[in-house]
Amino acid sequence: MASKNPSYRIILGSSSKARKQILAEMGYEFTIMTADIDEKSIRREKPEDLVVTLAEAKADAIVQRLLNDGQLEADASTTLLITADTVVVYRGIIREKPTSEKEAREFVKGYSGSHAAVVGSVVVTNLVTGKRYGGWEGAEVQVAANLELIYNLDC
Repeated sequence: MASKNPSYRIILGSSSKARKQILAEMGYEFTIMTADIDEKSIRREKPEDLVVTLAEAKADAIVQRLLNDGQLEADASTTLLITADTVVVYRGIIREKPTSEKEAREFVKGYSGSHAAVVGSVVVTNLVTGKRYGGWEGAEVQVAANLELIYNLDC
């Protein structure tokens, strides 16, 4: 379990419920800042490149906002900024976060009884040193055919 008073601060650069839950369940204290970027304007051919580029763009936007607001101090305690992105690749097409409940249901219905690849990235930026590390990971997912689940989705 993580220390309640670590020697560093964590900023989660995401509004993802799952990412918040992971850090909270691990016992970390953190603040949340979201990046105000147009994700649709950032395109890459490979999903691996896209998720890393998006996570880096989110980090860049948050760092710039902290600089503009005067919240980054040279003598500040170590602060780690964690940003991430995830896409699904289905039948060769990169699918990002659905834009509506209807689209979410259509996505899940399409996956039913089939498989898709999930590609995610995480980028950690040390706001004091400026050092940044990140990477991506992918997984194939087989989705069971379950129409009742699709119609009862809590989107």
